Amino acid sequence: MASYDLVVIGTGPGGYVCAVRAAQLGMKVAVVEKNPTLGGTCLNVGCMPSKALLHASEMFEEAAHSFAKMGVSVSAPKLDLPSMMNFKQQGIDGNVKGVDFLMKKNKIDVLKGAGKIVGAGKVEVSANGSTQTIETKNIVIATGSDIARLKGIEIDEKRIVSSTGALSLEKVPERLLIIGAGVIGLELGSVWKRLGAEVMVVEFLDRILPGMDGEIAKQFQRILEKQGFAFKLGTKVTAVDTSGKTLLAKVEPAAGGASETIEADVVLVAIGRVPFTDGLGLKEAGVALDNRGRVQIDPHFATTVKGIYAIGDVVAGPMLAHKAEDEGVAVAEIIAGQAGHVNYDVIPGVVYTTPEVSSIGKTEEELKQAGIAYTVGKFPFTANGRSKVNQTTEGFVKILADAKTDRVLGVHIIGREAGEMIHEAAVLMEFGGSAEDLARTCHAHPTRSEAIKEAALAVGKRAIHM
Repeated sequence: MASYDLVVIGTGPGGYVCAVRAAQLGMKVAVVEKNPTLGGTCLNVGCMPSKALLHASEMFEEAAHSFAKMGVSVSAPKLDLPSMMNFKQQGIDGNVKGVDFLMKKNKIDVLKGAGKIVGAGKVEVSANGSTQTIETKNIVIATGSDIARLKGIEIDEKRIVSSTGALSLEKVPERLLIIGAGVIGLELGSVWKRLGAEVMVVEFLDRILPGMDGEIAKQFQRILEKQGFAFKLGTKVTAVDTSGKTLLAKVEPAAGGASETIEADVVLVAIGRVPFTDGLGLKEAGVALDNRGRVQIDPHFATTVKGIYAIGDVVAGPMLAHKAEDEGVAVAEIIAGQAGHVNYDVIPGVVYTTPEVSSIGKTEEELKQAGIAYTVGKFPFTANGRSKVNQTTEGFVKILADAKTDRVLGVHIIGREAGEMIHEAAVLMEFGGSAEDLARTCHAHPTRSEAIKEAALAVGKRAIHM
């Protein structure tokens, strides 16, 4: 029987990063993966392929609508969807091969098959009818999440699709109905809107992007509506009739009331994700779950069974690849006797639309609820030189600082490259920096990042360019 210091079940960003860090720390490590390729949802059917299609569709949109005003004359672009899908697949393949390389480089054994915990220190790996059991001092559960489903609406990944099917449609739907106005729905809606679909988004809540700063969400909704998105907020989908040539979705107010029918060619169910724990044998092994089906852990990622840990989407917290990666590093270091740690107050979130939306730390709503006195500094990209000359002026930067100490508590950005810009806020907040620290830091001119400096100046009511 093979024996290891650590076995990681799942090779998404949390699992493979955990394995690499553990190997760096001198452990003998194996990973267990049930899918044909490594990398989990993120690399294969999530983050990475969606970013490829977002980029490709943005280029298509730019060529169709923006080149001419910059003095670049091209004939109207034609969509070759199979080639675009091939572009997406090349990106997936490159990243997956990268993870394969990391496993070999760090001498990590890759065990293909479904992993099941059969007791403390034992993992059973099943594939193609055969089973092997391996011994290990420690186990990390990093099995990620699965799509959340709507009762009574069956996903066939052809006409009624999850995010997985929406990344591989064979043709552009004339009418795309999206259930859920979260990050996934808005990103994938952006892809197909740019490629020619009419997009309608139905959201149960009375706002888009639940959990984001309210002001940011409202402004972003207006931008998306300008791009051609239609929204039905405070509305629920109760059924989808698949019997005809087109789909007929029955919708009604979330609070109850008269129903109506929306016709669509494709329905995307994007209501979130749920922890994936099927077949892991957790109950039999004594690993406790919380009331939302997540693996219960203590502050050191330890489950209720000694030697078994859990990280990523399968535990509490935001379902983000980078959160899982940080937890993977932290738990590997804890197992090695070091002081691994994750600062959950400084985890950025990004919506990769055009413009992008990024956020870190507290929202205004959270600060009000906690009774924390704060000051606000805002700066619009309409007043930013680089944005003006590039004619990409949508959005603004918003900084929330403690009214007494000036410590930055939250930063929220709508704008081009917002996902890149949020990281100077992340570094500042990780070191407990103030708005004054940021305001007095020299920023290169002309850059979009100057808007962050100006927003920091605006906290003290001394922005220069507005």
